Amino acid sequence: MAITDWHENDRPREKLLKFGEISLSDAELLAIFLRTGVKGKSAVELAQDLLDQFGSLHNLLSASEKEFCQGKGLGKAKYAHLRAALEMAKRHFESGLSKGDAFTKPEQIAQYLHLHIGYSSREQFAVLLLDQKHRLIEFDILFTGTLNQASIHPREVVKIALEKDACAVVLAHNHPSGDPSPSQADIDITKRIKKALALIEVRVLDHIIIGNGGRFESLAQVSKL
Repeated sequence: MAITDWHENDRPREKLLKFGEISLSDAELLAIFLRTGVKGKSAVELAQDLLDQFGSLHNLLSASEKEFCQGKGLGKAKYAHLRAALEMAKRHFESGLSKGDAFTKPEQIAQYLHLHIGYSSREQFAVLLLDQKHRLIEFDILFTGTLNQASIHPREVVKIALEKDACAVVLAHNHPSGDPSPSQADIDITKRIKKALALIEVRVLDHIIIGNGGRFESLAQVSKL
């Protein structure tokens, strides 16, 4: 049965407009992005096949161009549409962080970070540099790869904070495993960087660890900062 033959409340596009995007499943959201199905399959059925193929929506969104284009019904045009949509979302959240009040809301920062580092298959350490009113000056990824106390150098964080004349920072990194729970190494690194930045009177407001599926951990919220 074609989607046009479904009850109005079951059609993904109409369901989104009537009940909001939160009411849609991953397959329904993906179906709206795909727009059409293939012979013998509706867009929702095709979307579910793709989720099964890639394992999750997270894996699909983080796929390389080559991996993405191997999916049934996908190609370079769809890949370009996806990257453009993700970039628009990044810029939307970045404009919100420039207003200065977002840094009291870890959830809002985490949404921004998910778009930047949440889909990476490698661990990345980043810093959000803030001005005196806690508005975003710049977002920088400083390290990529397996992170440990040897690979993360506090002096690099101090250096960029001085270069950008930052008054405060939010540290961030992702856990490709998907579990955002902080390790003891994460806590120790945070303390080292916080101590180094204190020498130049730059505050560390938080260290946010990004998992997948929208999960994150704020060290400030769990009193580990």
